[in-house]
Amino acid sequence: MLRAHPWVEHVELCRDDTAIRVRPAAETLAVRPEPGALIAEHLDQWGEVYDLTYAQGTERHRADLDLSGWRASDTGEPYPVEHMTDWLRHTVDVVRSARPRRVLELGCGTGMLLHRLLPQLDGYVGTDVSAESVRALSDSAPDGTRIVRAAAHEVLGSGVAEALTDAGFPSGRPDCVLINSVTQCFPDVSYLRAVVQDALRLVEPGGTVIVGDVRHSGLLHEHHRWLAGAAVSDSAVSDSVVADRAARDEELLFDPVLLAGIASGLREEVGEVELAVHAKTMRADTELTRYRFDAVLRVGGEHHEPPHAVEWTTLDAAREHLAAGPGVVTGIPNALLRPGGATAAELRERLSAVVTLDPYDPRLLEAATPGPRTWRATDLSGDGRAHEPFAAFVRRRLTELARRELRRAGVPSVPVDVAIGESDVE
Repeated sequence: MLRAHPWVEHVELCRDDTAIRVRPAAETLAVRPEPGALIAEHLDQWGEVYDLTYAQGTERHRADLDLSGWRASDTGEPYPVEHMTDWLRHTVDVVRSARPRRVLELGCGTGMLLHRLLPQLDGYVGTDVSAESVRALSDSAPDGTRIVRAAAHEVLGSGVAEALTDAGFPSGRPDCVLINSVTQCFPDVSYLRAVVQDALRLVEPGGTVIVGDVRHSGLLHEHHRWLAGAAVSDSAVSDSVVADRAARDEELLFDPVLLAGIASGLREEVGEVELAVHAKTMRADTELTRYRFDAVLRVGGEHHEPPHAVEWTTLDAAREHLAAGPGVVTGIPNALLRPGGATAAELRERLSAVVTLDPYDPRLLEAATPGPRTWRATDLSGDGRAHEPFAAFVRRRLTELARRELRRAGVPSVPVDVAIGESDVE
């Protein structure tokens, strides 16, 4: 009976016939041409979470500021309105720095960015997996906007294409694709790659793909040590406790190097792609400020001479260097994560600088004069790192399936191993 299930490719006895090993069918794990059954189930799970969250609307302060679902990971309490307003200011600044006129937002949620970006836009199309979100925004959608229900992998689908045309986008293409605070819900890197590369294919030459509010994989363990230390002193939190918490994290995390590799893999198709990695410049010390970043990918980027760079020494020295002309200060310890240095908020406010993240070390900041010096090529060395929740999700669902089918067949409960290899995932 278990062997006949469409999720299952192979079942065998193991551990001297005291357990069974189940291998998922490869098509259930595929992203293309359509998401397989287990990928789809993972996505549906998040859709249900957001449907419930938006329907409850527990943190709806006004029509353009619905903070439902935004809770601090360390306390479980809603973020203060002041902090979320600062978060919105920062995010809007990052988007506006690209000077878009026609935006496609994948995962528009309650429309907080829509309301703040629209006055400077010629058109906007938003998509979301939540039927509740799409209904609410469609009922109040301003002129020049279209809201459609679609998942991120459907960016090149007919529904999105029709909405882009209806919104008056020339040639049915945006000049900015915005994917903000969404990628943590993606199942794995294969899905991320498919979405980002489709976005790069769709956006106009010279346009941008903004992947925002990304949880940095290089700070996963640090984040969970911080969370565990919210209840007890850091010294009381063992490495094994931190490692276990990190392993069980149910969201997708990755770093700028991995994203750069995804973009550079499309070079022959769309041309050169440049990358800017923005640090979070909010004032409050929260997860959103400490452990997340915003990445901007620009299609058809131009070659720029390397900026005149100096290493960080003091805030006064950095101010003097940037005041002397276009340049960048590198190697600035993020004071929220390392002793000394400065916070991203301090650098923005006291230097009037664009604050970016070292692509290899998330604990180091860079401060640059606005302009081309914030961009870098996507041919970064290394493959990057990711924490992918999908394998654990598959193991849990197939274990549940196996135990249910064994009970139905009257077979005594036995341990279940779920075998997932690299060859299983496309």
